[in-house]
Amino acid sequence: MCSLEQFKIDLKALAEDVTPLDWQLDDQFFGQLEGAQLQHGSVHVSGTIRKSVGFYELVLRGEGTVSVPCDRCLDPMDQPIEANLRLVVKLGTEYTEDDEVITVDEADPVLDTAWLIYESVALAVPIQHVHQPGDCNVAMMRKLQELSAARSSDADANQAVDPRWAALQKLVNNSNN
Repeated sequence: MCSLEQFKIDLKALAEDVTPLDWQLDDQFFGQLEGAQLQHGSVHVSGTIRKSVGFYELVLRGEGTVSVPCDRCLDPMDQPIEANLRLVVKLGTEYTEDDEVITVDEADPVLDTAWLIYESVALAVPIQHVHQPGDCNVAMMRKLQELSAARSSDADANQAVDPRWAALQKLVNNSNN
């Protein structure tokens, strides 16, 4: 079982130099995060956290695949992703997050990177995700084509052409001649 405790970094316990980080995200990781939309995947995350005077620099890179539904057939598909995360972490009086700066409470100087890593991976998923041609669910694609054909024939039969569009089409036809 994947424990989310391994993603917590005690900032005060870090040495003065660079500390390497390495995690393997799997289905158990995604399943333990409350509110996570991604539930399956295999992503290798590696990087470093560097302690400097007054701040810490966290640099992470993730590569792997996550399972998302295909936009065409809705079957699950493996989507390759590459995610990068760079954050500056400071100690302060309370926990706050800005664009690329996180302030961690000095009384409890533990940075929980689990959700930060998840967000980075989720944001790396492309907006459109579809199977390669021929890999979609055949039955679903057939039904989609049937419904598309029926809808377009109904729309053609029931919809008269707006006279303004007809006039524009005449102009296009005349310019092509």
